[in-house]
Amino acid sequence: MFDTERAKRDVGMNDIKVAARNVQVYYGDNHAIKDVDVDIEDKTVTAFIGPSGCGKSTFLRCLNRMNDTIDVARIEGEIRLDGEDIYDAKVDPVQLRAKVGMVFQKPNPFPKSIYDNVAYGPRIHGLAKTKADLDVIVEKSLRRGAIWDEVKDRLSEPGTGLSGGQQQRLCIARAVATEPEVLLMDEPCSALDPIATSQVEDLIDELRTNYSVVIVTHSMQQAARVSQKTAFFHLGNLVEFGETGQIFTNPQDPRTESYISGRIG
Repeated sequence: MFDTERAKRDVGMNDIKVAARNVQVYYGDNHAIKDVDVDIEDKTVTAFIGPSGCGKSTFLRCLNRMNDTIDVARIEGEIRLDGEDIYDAKVDPVQLRAKVGMVFQKPNPFPKSIYDNVAYGPRIHGLAKTKADLDVIVEKSLRRGAIWDEVKDRLSEPGTGLSGGQQQRLCIARAVATEPEVLLMDEPCSALDPIATSQVEDLIDELRTNYSVVIVTHSMQQAARVSQKTAFFHLGNLVEFGETGQIFTNPQDPRTESYISGRIG
C-alpha cells in the first residue's frame, strides 16, 4: 500500500506534490522506463537530465497521462498527485491535465487570437462565469507568462504572429490559465535563441513561487541555473536524484559523474 505520510517523512518534507513508485513504461515490447521512484516537491523546480532517448520525456508525460494517447504505451506502478492515484479509473485525464499543465519543446500556439489562446482552457473547464471574469483570467495569466506588457494592445491578433520566444511565453500563459498545481516543461527552450531562453528561465524561477515545475532539459547548464532538484536518467533508469548542487558537484553514482563530465551522452 502506498504510504504518502511515510513518503513525506522519507524526504523530511511536508510538501510532496507528486510521488511516483515503481513506475514502468512499455511501448509494445520495449521497456522504456524501469522501476522509477521519485518524490517531486511543491513550489520547487525539478530538472530531468540525461542523454537523448534515456526516458526523461517519457517519464514526464506519465505525470499528466500524455502517454495515454499512444496506443502501444502501457504504464505500471503508482503516480500520486496530492496523495491521489492519477491512474485510478475514476480520474478524468482532461481534468488531470488542467491540474498538471504542459509546455512543449516547440511553441505551439493555437491558430487563434492571443486572447483566445489563453481563454480556451478556462472556457472549456468552466472557470469563468462572465466575459469580465475571463478578461481577468487572461490578463493574470499573461502577466504570469511575463508577456502582458508586450501583447496587451494586440490581444485580438493571432498568437502565431509572435516571435518564437513570445510564443513560448504565450504557451506558458495558456498552461497556467487553468490554475494548474504542477507545470511540466519538455525542453521549453530548445527552439529558442539565447535571449528568449534567458527570459523563459527567469520566468521559470518566478513560476515556482506558485507551482511545482518539472523541466526536461538537454542543457546541464540550464538545469544548474533553474532547478533546486535534479534527476539523472540513463537507459530508462532513474540513476540519481537529489539537490541540484550535490548532483553537479558531488554525484554519488559513477554514471552521473560520467554524464556530468561529458564522458557519456
